[in-house]
Amino acid sequence: MRHLPDKPAKIANKDQVHMTTTAFSSLPFSSLFLGPELLANIQSLDYQVMTPIQAQSLPAILKGKDLLAQAKTGTGKTAAFAIGLLHKLEVRTYQTQALVLCPTRELADQVSTEIRRLARAVPNTRIITLCGGKPMAPQLASLEHNPHIVVGTPGRILKHLEKETLKLDGLKTLVLDEADRMLDMGFHEDIMRIIDKTPRQRQTLLFSATYPDEIKDISDAIQNDPVDVRVESVHDNKKIKQVFYEIENGERTKTLVALLQHYRPESSLVFCNTKQQCQELAEELWQQGFQALALHGDLEQRERDQVLVQFANKSSPILIATDVAARGLDINDLHAVINFELSPEPEVHIHRIGRTGRADKEGLALSLFMASEQFRVDAIEEYKNSPVSIDKTASLQTPEHKTQKNFRPGPPMVTLCIKGGRKDKVRAGDILGALTANTELSGNQIGKIDIFDKLAYVAVESPVAGQALKILTEGKIKGRKFRVQKLH
Repeated sequence: MRHLPDKPAKIANKDQVHMTTTAFSSLPFSSLFLGPELLANIQSLDYQVMTPIQAQSLPAILKGKDLLAQAKTGTGKTAAFAIGLLHKLEVRTYQTQALVLCPTRELADQVSTEIRRLARAVPNTRIITLCGGKPMAPQLASLEHNPHIVVGTPGRILKHLEKETLKLDGLKTLVLDEADRMLDMGFHEDIMRIIDKTPRQRQTLLFSATYPDEIKDISDAIQNDPVDVRVESVHDNKKIKQVFYEIENGERTKTLVALLQHYRPESSLVFCNTKQQCQELAEELWQQGFQALALHGDLEQRERDQVLVQFANKSSPILIATDVAARGLDINDLHAVINFELSPEPEVHIHRIGRTGRADKEGLALSLFMASEQFRVDAIEEYKNSPVSIDKTASLQTPEHKTQKNFRPGPPMVTLCIKGGRKDKVRAGDILGALTANTELSGNQIGKIDIFDKLAYVAVESPVAGQALKILTEGKIKGRKFRVQKLH
């Protein structure tokens, strides 16, 4: 049974009501007034018990109220607003009834995927994703028949509105997901111009991981007496071992390598503050024998997809990212978060480290700072209202260090890229069948399979990667031959 645990939370509006997480955790989805088909699909996905954000927000959403919700990634907020959108959807009315704005393409894709899974109970629902960095022509073709739900990034949505290829006259619900990040990225003007093209009578749901003054200002401008829901954003320190290391100037990369060799995490998400630093660090680690991938805004969409796939399916043990690029990134079993550079904002630091130690598992958060950056450590302590653990890099020089110096975390999986995807009618089952039917490979040697429009990716255990590549190269998938290559 899926349930995303969280810390005690409260719901607040004009009449404040306080409830504990335990009380919310006991509420099943069947306690909501949902249609039987939608409820059955929710239960088939094993979403039987609501998370705190779902229990607090869904009653208000289903009543058509505006919502101002503070909740971090991984709390189940996407399912909360998706269920609300689908509950009130009129499938026979062929116009766009819901718009979800997201800060990044990655998050928009994740949101679309989750809505589609929940929409299986609502036949003929048309959901499309409109994001920058992708060709306009396919999007224009998709918009020839009005979609019921549109998910996208502000810049591309605004472009379609200005071209009048997207019409929002019949919009019932507007969702701003991760609104704080959209404002950080400079989308405030675009968002307001989009809202100007929506009906005044609409439901507006605003979700934000943090609650700066700008969020209150935009809420006041676009919402009508919203229900105010807060889910505690500070993570349980008991689940995350957090250690800060004070370093000298010029020692960052050297210390990062020492941390990787000392702690030996199977998967590490390394945060840098700039795109340039991400790319330079990835290249430097490769030169030192580490398999590391960089994720930042300068990558093309295909490259971003490929990087995310390889890290998520355990084909690469190290991902180096900026905060913007990693927004919405949700990786299971992330062993360590490493702050190569501290964020200037303590709230962002808390959200970074909260990506490890999920689902009651132990997490590891390691941070590097110089004496000149002590003020950032102080700000984190003040935000947490508790001291942090600071250690010397000399502590990494253990008696075993000589044997650890040559350690390089190797990935347990290898990714094979197939030059055929959704538009070629390729399904995950077809790839799995091609690899395991009449071969010596077993299903448990095959990992995650990701299907995109024109490409598909399959993870296979490293020892059998060559065998799997040969099977797919020499064989057929659905009776057709496709080009296949191994990613590095």
